Amino acid sequence: MRLSQTLFVTLREDPAEAEIPSHKLLLRAGYIRRIGSGVYAYLPLMWRVLKKISQITREEMDATGAVECLLPQLQPSEIWRESGRWDTYTKAEGIMFSLLDRQDRQWGLGPTHEEVITTIAKELIRSYRQLPLHLYQIQTKFRDEIRPRFGLMRGREFIMKDGYSFHDSTQSLQETYQKMDQAYRNILTRCGLSFRAVEADSGAIGGSGSQEFMVLADAGEDEILYSEDGAYAANVEKAVSLANAAVTSSFIEFAKLATPNVESIEALSEFLGISASTIVKTVLYEAAYDSGIKVLALVCIRGDQLINEVKLQNELVKLSANYQAKTVVSLKIPDAASLDKKLPLGYLGPDLSSDYFIGSVQQIVRLADHTVVSLVGFVVGANEHGHHLVGVNWGENMQIPEIVADIRRALPGDRAINDPSQFLRSARGIEVGHIFQLGTKYSQAMNANYTNEQGENLPLIMGCYGLGVSRLAQAAIEQSYDKNGIIWPVAIAPYHVILVVPNVSEQEQMKVAQELYCQLNQAGIETLFDDRDERAGVKFKDAELIGIPYRLVTGKSLQEGLVELVERKSGNVEKIPLSQVISTLQTRLSS
Repeated sequence: MRLSQTLFVTLREDPAEAEIPSHKLLLRAGYIRRIGSGVYAYLPLMWRVLKKISQITREEMDATGAVECLLPQLQPSEIWRESGRWDTYTKAEGIMFSLLDRQDRQWGLGPTHEEVITTIAKELIRSYRQLPLHLYQIQTKFRDEIRPRFGLMRGREFIMKDGYSFHDSTQSLQETYQKMDQAYRNILTRCGLSFRAVEADSGAIGGSGSQEFMVLADAGEDEILYSEDGAYAANVEKAVSLANAAVTSSFIEFAKLATPNVESIEALSEFLGISASTIVKTVLYEAAYDSGIKVLALVCIRGDQLINEVKLQNELVKLSANYQAKTVVSLKIPDAASLDKKLPLGYLGPDLSSDYFIGSVQQIVRLADHTVVSLVGFVVGANEHGHHLVGVNWGENMQIPEIVADIRRALPGDRAINDPSQFLRSARGIEVGHIFQLGTKYSQAMNANYTNEQGENLPLIMGCYGLGVSRLAQAAIEQSYDKNGIIWPVAIAPYHVILVVPNVSEQEQMKVAQELYCQLNQAGIETLFDDRDERAGVKFKDAELIGIPYRLVTGKSLQEGLVELVERKSGNVEKIPLSQVISTLQTRLSS
């Protein structure tokens, strides 16, 4: 491609809208252009990058036996109501764009396609002989982000590869799941990225197990925890660990102590001269179920630990059937103004009386993290302003809450649960892929069944596999750039080489460049020809900004039969004979 014949405009200053390096560079280098909040146009250079990532993805997906298709972006609300997710996606989470047609029928713009593919499977899959089946697509998705930010990282419109598999056994699902694990590793490796596969929470998609693929980068929105030996890695929302041992309590006898104006763990620890690990902290949450019922949750955790609200919500989801519900649509610490003014906030204990809440909620659920169960002689709120109980023991002075589970947040420095000799470390990551073992969540809800070999009618077992194509492209930049611009990995760079003519009015420079341009393209070396009538300094700055792996310059060294070859990543400059340009680049690009 000749730069003089395409739409190519670069910026010298960082756009005000951009917050992270990759977003700034994509805008400055002319790869994308903002059209609206969270909506971007992919300009020619960007489109080449996206096509390369898509092609690598297709090759790896096809190699597993998956078959490509294309599903509708416009989806009727009926199939989302059938799965039970319409209200979750349009009201509770509010991430689906919904609209009415001229007959006042409700539709949604697809943020994901579980409902569509399950509808197709329900209508077309009849027998176990058709299984396993794996379909995938690469297309644009739409999500109404509350706060679109970071360019293509969190936009309202983005390109995604999503795939769905159908099985007649859990073993078959796990076999495909493992194939997808390897396929995603292959894709990211071929794209030249440093990444880590981590255990993850399944979130609104659901299912029994899932794994995220994180591109490691300082600007990553996700925190991951991993063991030093690399044997364990998980998103912080999912991570489990062994908490450090609690300090032995100094309180032997049970008593109620006055603790005036001591409403935080830090203040209480200092006031009593004790470790926070000997305190049981009680936190009040409000959970709203999709049935409309609200429940208050009293959550107990060790004073030196933090509550993982994702884990807490998962525990409350398990109770959905008790409230004629399928899921929890919101979880929050209630506004103090909405609570009984007599409620002793800051001094709550696990045995707080339900009398405070009569008439305002259906029920109080009491939960405790594993960390509090083994405590002896601990300190806890007395459910009375300005007072705490000390020397408390479970079963003697207080009953253990009815639900005991892992609801603490794992922290860097904790011991790894798979090997207590290993300690967890923290890193930032950008989620670019997520694979799920859905099981029968959607097939049961939507009556997508098949007949097994014994003639039984059973729900299809499903898997789901997503990969953010446009997000992956920006993540690659976040992982590889310098003060001068982007440094693309060779495999996904828009072009392999940028051919620069310092002075287009010099006939010899243009003549040699024209010949090289033809030869390079004939040799399969993708070449961007900067034949613009611009100063050499402008061209060199633009070449570094857009990040093409190699730069060829037909400058003054032509007098010696040489051209200048610059490697973008290292900055190394060398002069090579014209006769060796093709062979030299072929060697470099294949290494």
